[in-house]
Amino acid sequence: GFALFYFLSLPLIFFTLPRIKYSDTNMNEYGNVLAFANYMGAPNRSLPELQEVESLSPRVLRVLGGNPGVMHLQGTNTYILGDGPQRLLIDSGQGCISWSKLIASLTRQHSFNICKVLLTHWHLDHTGGVPDILRMNPQLKESIYKNNPDSNQQPIHDGQVFKVEGATVRAVFTPGHSNDHMCFFLEEENALFTGDTILGHGTTVVEDLWEYMHSLLKMQKMMSRVGYPGHGASIPNLQLKLQQEIQQRKRRERKVLGLLETVGSRKGEKGSATETEIVAAIFGAKLPTTVLDHLRPQMREILMKMAREKRMGFRLRGGEKHWFAYSTTSTSTLPSVSTESFNSAQI
Repeated sequence: GFALFYFLSLPLIFFTLPRIKYSDTNMNEYGNVLAFANYMGAPNRSLPELQEVESLSPRVLRVLGGNPGVMHLQGTNTYILGDGPQRLLIDSGQGCISWSKLIASLTRQHSFNICKVLLTHWHLDHTGGVPDILRMNPQLKESIYKNNPDSNQQPIHDGQVFKVEGATVRAVFTPGHSNDHMCFFLEEENALFTGDTILGHGTTVVEDLWEYMHSLLKMQKMMSRVGYPGHGASIPNLQLKLQQEIQQRKRRERKVLGLLETVGSRKGEKGSATETEIVAAIFGAKLPTTVLDHLRPQMREILMKMAREKRMGFRLRGGEKHWFAYSTTSTSTLPSVSTESFNSAQI
């Protein structure tokens, strides 16, 4: 697939657009990710075709958001939950007319109403359809739920339960991809709606790597069987996918730590490297500037996480951070990273 920027490791199924962290305070970086997507081109490499509307179980209906592309895989997944006349909707897509028409058609054909809308996080490809939902169902004005809610939205807290006929859903706070991210656990199926924390193909962009890793461990402890992601196909073995993601992230950290340990062993106490030097050493200095500019913020997240864990630190020289490892154990035998792993990234 094409994922988001298979950062310091093996081929990342969804990691080939440098995982630029994009947040409400860094929308300029999100714009840069889109620019990078244009650079990479938008071919949906080897992604399985998904139906516009598909029944995934007797109580879970997936409706594609109508926004396929390099950053969104086959499009944003939205989900209708329950088997009675009142149902829950998880996420609202990007605001594409095709999606709102599908929702309107489904509610008419199957004689049910959306009674609550649960949003995994604030990103536009998950919240953009809210105005259309409200236009079709004005009574939902007080029934749009999101962590850190916007005006006229209701808050979600960790552990909050939403229940309709056939579906009992519990909110699970999982920051990292975004600071407000929520997953939703479906009790009847031991299934987890993972939003953009775990994708159906590849890996995701991360706003705060330290929080993200803790969220992965939290999800892993839940022992959920199936994953319903915000993008891509359903995940039949969520535990395996979580383990792969955790190990992949740890491999990237070891690669960076190994590099800094090697620099330290060669240069002694003053051995250190800048963020740019680390990126060049691992990925090569001859990569296009567009690519390098997007690798640096992702590298910064790795460095800041390990500094928070007291595995490395930095010295300020000329206003720039020079990073060094606290450990002196060499890990120079770690495998090198191929630039070919750049071509599989998403959100």
